[in-house]
Parts: sequence; structure tokens; C-alpha cells
Amino acid sequence: MSSLNYRLKKTELKRIDARLLYITESTFGPDWLSIPHTHHFAELFFITKGKGQFMIDNELYDIKKNDLIVINPNVLHTEYAAKGSQDSFEYVVFGVNGLQFLDESAFQTFLIYDFKNQRELIMNYIQLLLNEVKMKDENFTSICQNLLEALLLLILRGTKVDLKIEPSKKITQECRFIEQYISTHYREDITLEDLSNLTYLNKYYLVHSFKEYTGYSPINFLINVRIQEAKHLLSTTDYPISKIAMQVGFSSHSYFCQIFKKETGQSPLQYRKMS
Repeated sequence: MSSLNYRLKKTELKRIDARLLYITESTFGPDWLSIPHTHHFAELFFITKGKGQFMIDNELYDIKKNDLIVINPNVLHTEYAAKGSQDSFEYVVFGVNGLQFLDESAFQTFLIYDFKNQRELIMNYIQLLLNEVKMKDENFTSICQNLLEALLLLILRGTKVDLKIEPSKKITQECRFIEQYISTHYREDITLEDLSNLTYLNKYYLVHSFKEYTGYSPINFLINVRIQEAKHLLSTTDYPISKIAMQVGFSSHSYFCQIFKKETGQSPLQYRKMS
């Protein structure tokens, strides 16, 4: 009989004090409305199939299967499938609170790495995490946290990225409610007074808190949602511009054209021709 004994040196273990907020499996389809947005936490995207693009701070970056995209907190971003591609675009997203990634000791808004050589190992951990959150067996939350920490350490090993722990920002339930309310009711006439009454918050405090949460004031966030939906309709339908203006919540055709040009640098008609 023979045996091999591997001993670990006694060292102080450094823990990553980050909290897993959610895991999402996504397939990008033609009905997907991509709206640029920010989070107070980091997001990790693992591209599992196909190819697409990331819009980060108004710049587009190509991404493909096996890429890892790290979006640091409070960075404006959204994702798109590659134009003209017949392959489905699929990815897994982790929302992680309490950390940001640094590249060579300098803050980066985002990082993109090709994990092709470590795909099997990375995907094993992702699958374990997905199984835990789906089954929700006893102590699954603690297991997820430990798996997350192991996954982050593997990322650091593979990318040579320094990980910096940032204190979590407290985001109020009211801000989450406003974000969801606007995203659902953007076609309606929404005022700051309405949002204040819905949340029982002072208007000044409401604007300050929501801007810290999203990077936008509530009204600017509403305008952004409307403009993104208008872009989608201009690109994918032949509806008259006046109908699109009404459909996304603007009170008049002329006001819609004025705001659209201010936000995009193009008139709605110019945008439609370019699309």
C-alpha cells in the first residue's frame, strides 16, 4: 500500500467579505429591451454561448463565448446580441456587493478576460452555484458564499487582478421601488410629486438618494427609459414618429423630438434612417 500526504502550511486565511446578491441565467432574444443602467454593486458576466457586445460608458466592446466581463459598481452599461448573428447569446450574471476590481492597482470601470483555457473549471463552480440557488437545500446560502469566494480567487489567479474590498452602500427599498415603478409605468405621466407621494419621502431626499443609487435623478431616469424604448420602436417598427412619441409617454410630438435630439444628438427620423 502507498499513500501521499499533502499538508497545508499554517497561514492566516484572508477572506473576501463580499456578498452574493443574485445569480441570473439569461438568453438574449429579439424581444429583449436593453436599457443602459448602473448598480451600486459589481456584476460578473460569464458568456456561455454565442457572441455579442457590451455598451460601457457609451462605448461598444465585442464579447464572445468564454469571456468574463466584470462591471465595477456605478458604471453605466448594458448588453446586446451581435447584429445579424443566428446563434443565441447566453450568459450567467452574478451580482456581488462589497467589492470592486482593480487592474494593476488602478481603478477600471470594467475588465474583459478570455477564460477559454479555464472554461471547464470555471463552469464547474458556476454550475454548483446554480444548483444551490435552484434547490435551496439546508445551508445553501452559506455554501453559495463559500463557492463565490472560491470563484473570485480563481478569477484572481487567472487574471492577476488585485481585488479591493469596498464598503457596501445602503440602498433603500424606496429607491428600488421607484426604479421598478418607472420601468413599468414610463408610458404614464409621472412627476416628482407622484414619486414623493408613493414613497412618503421628501422630494429633495428622494432625488439625492435615487441619484446616488442609479446615477440619474428620477426624472432623468424616466426620460432615459422612454428614449431607449423609442430607439427600439424606431429601429424595429414603421410606426409614425408621433405614435411612438405617445406610446413611450411624451405629451407631444414636438417635445419628444426636442428631447430625443438632446439625448442622442439626432432627430428621431435621422436615428431611424441610420438604424
